[in-house]
Amino acid sequence: MTKRLILIRHAKSSWATTGLEDIARPLNDRGRNSAIALGGWLRQTGYLPDLILCSPAVRTRETVAGMELAARVDIVDALYLAAPETMLSVLHTGSGETVAMIGHNPGIAAFAALMVAAPPPHGRFADYPTGATLIVEFDVDDWAAVAPGTGQVRNFITPRELTGR
Repeated sequence: MTKRLILIRHAKSSWATTGLEDIARPLNDRGRNSAIALGGWLRQTGYLPDLILCSPAVRTRETVAGMELAARVDIVDALYLAAPETMLSVLHTGSGETVAMIGHNPGIAAFAALMVAAPPPHGRFADYPTGATLIVEFDVDDWAAVAPGTGQVRNFITPRELTGR
């Protein structure tokens, strides 16, 4: 059996409001448009999650809302600015065939690199820009069995490829 992970960095956030705590920063207009485009791309390609594991930050929750995916969303406090080890631990609690995880750099870029057997041939994979989305599959029956370095990349895309900006 195969488990599919959709690993998404939140869309572009706003720095316009001074004095906001980092966790409270919202998306900017470009980020909102990117979230809509990413949701459309996921629906068009058939990469639809059963479960979305999301950081509690405003920008990650707004990314989820903008994608308009029909999936259960679990807000997981541990995913806020999480290290790769924490992200793996959270992923091990996943359910369903396809899990999406929405988080932040630098952890999400490091987690993506850790999980794949070979990186995709994409110039932006290493820095994992805002809205970057990796589709990776694991040949396991249970999320608890997912191990680093075993994922097979199926796709990687950035919002700029979808929106042109």
